[in-house]
Amino acid sequence: MNATASLRRLACLVTAVAALFPFAACRKPAASPGSGVKIGFLVKQPEEPWFQLEWKFADKASRDLGFELVKIGVPDGEKTLAAIDNLAAGGAQGFIICTPDVRLGPAIVAKATQKGLKLLAVDDQFIGPDGAFMTNVHYLGISARKIGESVGGALHKEMTARGWPVGEVGCLVVTFDELDTAKQRTEGAVSALVAAGFPAGQVYRAPTRTPDIPGCFDAANVVLTKNPAFKYWLVCGMNDNAVLGAVRATEGRGFNAGNTIGIGINGTDCIVEFEKEKPTGFFASVLLTARVHGYDTAAMMHRWISEGIEPPLDTRTLGIMIDRANFQQVLAEQGVRE
Repeated sequence: MNATASLRRLACLVTAVAALFPFAACRKPAASPGSGVKIGFLVKQPEEPWFQLEWKFADKASRDLGFELVKIGVPDGEKTLAAIDNLAAGGAQGFIICTPDVRLGPAIVAKATQKGLKLLAVDDQFIGPDGAFMTNVHYLGISARKIGESVGGALHKEMTARGWPVGEVGCLVVTFDELDTAKQRTEGAVSALVAAGFPAGQVYRAPTRTPDIPGCFDAANVVLTKNPAFKYWLVCGMNDNAVLGAVRATEGRGFNAGNTIGIGINGTDCIVEFEKEKPTGFFASVLLTARVHGYDTAAMMHRWISEGIEPPLDTRTLGIMIDRANFQQVLAEQGVRE
């Protein structure tokens, strides 16, 4: 058979195959699941350990799933909106954000819609112009009140185990009601403590102007000055730093690990405290699951972009109680420490 005949026979074979599979010839190879996907991850305080962990786990998701992650710190509204513009200009298809101000929610949603970007809020839930939560925005956060309740229950349990006379115990609650998540945590702690039998009249709230250790130290000092008769103190607040500030204030008045029980929330800002050779009044903390807030949100967004699978509108996480005895094991299990 000469070359010309061979070519004719091959052409006939191709024609026959095309007749059996009419779309085979024009079908393009399927894109790999992660190809071309770019996701932004915006956080309000990039220097904080919690957000560093979120980024760490989001980075791992980007490596596992094969997409590009863009990490941006957004400490205020102007930088937030500018970051969304930059993401869109850079070819991103969506972003995850812990907003610096929950009241920016409507502006963030409007900007994301304008730029055609998918949006997932993490940690802090957006507030609408009517003061209500924006429940139509995809959100992954903690079950703030339940976590607070676990703090209150643990405080009462440890106080009881130590045999403290209830009448000699005060409860110092560092509050920051401007942030709803913070308010839910502290209100949950107080409600659980009182429900367990602690006198509501011995609970003292210390509103802080700034949610950092110095601000919480000052707020706690006001309460301690006004209530010098108590021999023992229970301490709680919106996060680890709130409790650390209050514990430092109690130490300044002669209290120590023997007559103070402080339980924080986050489980990341208190690691140095647990590593101290001598125990302090900071007794325990609820470790929040940064892996879920970082890895899972990034994976949700990737799936939404690449496969069209929309995440749930509202996802909530719980935490794990850690103390000096178990923190190293739990941190390793949760991937916080290698």
